[in-house]
Amino acid sequence: MNKQLKGNLFTAMVTPFNDDYSLNLDMAKILAKKLIKEGSDGIIVCGSTGESPTLTGKEKCKMFEAVNEAVGDIATVVAGTGTYSTKETVELSKIAQEIGVDGVMLVGPYYNKPPQEGLYQHFKTVAENIDIPILIYNVPSRTSRNIDASTIIRLSDIENIVAVKEASGDFKQITKIITGTPDSFKVLSGNDSDTFGVLNLGGDGIVSVASHIVGKEIKDMIESYKKGDIKRAREIHLKLMDIFETLFITTNPIPVKTMVNMLGINVGPLRLPLVNATENEKKRFKESLNKLNLL
Repeated sequence: MNKQLKGNLFTAMVTPFNDDYSLNLDMAKILAKKLIKEGSDGIIVCGSTGESPTLTGKEKCKMFEAVNEAVGDIATVVAGTGTYSTKETVELSKIAQEIGVDGVMLVGPYYNKPPQEGLYQHFKTVAENIDIPILIYNVPSRTSRNIDASTIIRLSDIENIVAVKEASGDFKQITKIITGTPDSFKVLSGNDSDTFGVLNLGGDGIVSVASHIVGKEIKDMIESYKKGDIKRAREIHLKLMDIFETLFITTNPIPVKTMVNMLGINVGPLRLPLVNATENEKKRFKESLNKLNLL
């Protein structure tokens, strides 16, 4: 078993749709290749940025297959298989493993608000049923339940739980995780605006949304930091803050999908209950893209 997820810059990829809201698998392959070419080490398929709550299990599997076929030989492919049902998560994770992805990302069970022991048992149960690496995703703003540092530290003792995507924005918690887990355990920022701070604490990188647009720059920031050029990394971070903020002025992935379309990459519409960006929001998107000379 490969016990690691290779890379420090992963893109949480949008799911391309046709005009009739069906999957556009051809565009998914094109987009995945483009993201790798522009600096991403790996692709997260069917996370929340990929509108996973609106996808059926069959659609998720088709996306896993398409992206793995497109870039599986040159990049790390991680399937978003987490749900609030442990049984369903195990079943989907097993299928993803059979498809041949490099790992799975498991979001904290949402809505039913399990206690910390329930969270621990959920992730442990999935880990016992698959052999590939697991990336845990902590995003309490979406799930309404934080995965405490102590729970992540316990889970890091399980062989194939190898990383966490930390989107809590709580730097005290992130510090506890970094100091309490093995050196081999990856701590990835779950927020683009937090990446530089997480690197300063000893974290490893980012699961990024902004890398759809500024992947080369984010890769440069991470590599500059790891080479010891903190000044350059800081400069890149500060330059990108406007786009980081713009990407979250309304619910993700409305901004990123709209901006990718603006750049001429036809990833299509958003599925309800997400809706199109407003005209004021689109104006802000264009301003941010123009600041970076991308339009």
